Amino acid sequence: MRANVTARANYNPTRVSLGLLIGLHIVACCASLAYLSRGYASYHIYYDPGLLNGAIVTIAAFSALAYLFLVVPFSFGYFLSFYFYTMILGYLWLNCFSRFEYNHWLSGASAVASMIAFMVPSLLVTSPIRRVFTISEATFFRALTIVLAVSVATILIAASYSFKMVSLGEMYDFRDKISMPSPLAYGIGVVSNALLPFIFACFVERRNYWRAGLTLALLLLVYPITLNKIAFFTPTWLLAMAVLTRLLDCRIAVVLSLFVPLSIGVVLYVILGVNDTRYLDIVNLRMIATPSNAMDIYNDFFFSHPLTSFCQITFVKTLVSCPYPIQLGEIMQQAYRLGNFNASLFATEGIASVGVLLTPIPVLACGLVIALVNRFSSGLPPRFILVSGAILPQILLNVPFTTTLLSHGAAALFLLWYLTPRSVFASQSGTSVAAEGRLEERLA
Repeated sequence: MRANVTARANYNPTRVSLGLLIGLHIVACCASLAYLSRGYASYHIYYDPGLLNGAIVTIAAFSALAYLFLVVPFSFGYFLSFYFYTMILGYLWLNCFSRFEYNHWLSGASAVASMIAFMVPSLLVTSPIRRVFTISEATFFRALTIVLAVSVATILIAASYSFKMVSLGEMYDFRDKISMPSPLAYGIGVVSNALLPFIFACFVERRNYWRAGLTLALLLLVYPITLNKIAFFTPTWLLAMAVLTRLLDCRIAVVLSLFVPLSIGVVLYVILGVNDTRYLDIVNLRMIATPSNAMDIYNDFFFSHPLTSFCQITFVKTLVSCPYPIQLGEIMQQAYRLGNFNASLFATEGIASVGVLLTPIPVLACGLVIALVNRFSSGLPPRFILVSGAILPQILLNVPFTTTLLSHGAAALFLLWYLTPRSVFASQSGTSVAAEGRLEERLA
């Protein structure tokens, strides 16, 4: 009887649901890559039934690492770690069938070690940090108005340089012709990826839905300016995340944000085969498989070419000699003819910069930065963190960490999380100002 009572006490329906969902997601990832191999061999995505047993053993062993997602609370590090976990999962599957000639065993082991190095700090370090600088609620709301005005001005000025309504299929014909000052290009990235999502999340959390809708309308104007896929999907993505987090636990929402679009592609392939590949191309290939595929390609290239030693970072290039005069994405385009192939921190700050053996070290450093971000955002409602940061994991899957911090606004968003008064969301999150004060006294 006592054992039954203990078992019922330890039963956590959210944890069980999350575990089942992650298991289904892992299966869907592998199935998607197997299906993609039938129509996208030119992208170096392969599948060989004769090697399937080895792939199953590899994926099953790596799946054990997913247990951490069941036992830790939500944080921005959780959000980002799950997206990177999916990327490494995909790479390990591709690595089992890859036809590139590099040390696949070493690269696979390095990928797993790097994932562990990132997950440990970014999942486990979530304690609050003593905020040395704080602002009042009145100042915060005035700052929101200023940020919104700056965003509107940036969009209007950028639109005067470039504004073209074209479909996703036509955007590549015009994107290279976009010309605007570099500071403005950086500004539109910060506005669309950090400032407006932050404002949208504030309005949603405080149930100012009309203002949230106006923010989404502003974001709709970014795609004709940048002709970028992420900008095209940003308003829909933010709205979907806001709805998901209203209905579900944030950890489940994170998993569903990848599992649902991925599974739709798998189901469409089963029904339609290769007769209609538009959805597969945008979602299963570009959104989910490409970051994994980039690791395979970067491993192949830097197995036989000089490492960058971080010279792909602009200010580093001014200090050291660099074997590559152009950006890594352009180098990959020249070598593999797959487009401007940028990649995540695992491939750029890791494989390209220090080589496969040392990749876990810079990845650990990035994980420690995310751990600090967790501490910056501690005390904010999980839903607010997830919605305001919803675009960054998508970017970090395909863009170096240092570039995302500056050019895509991640650093600005992290600073906003740190400065946001926790009392602004007290009534929605159940956190009292007095409790926050006592916590900061203890930290002091």
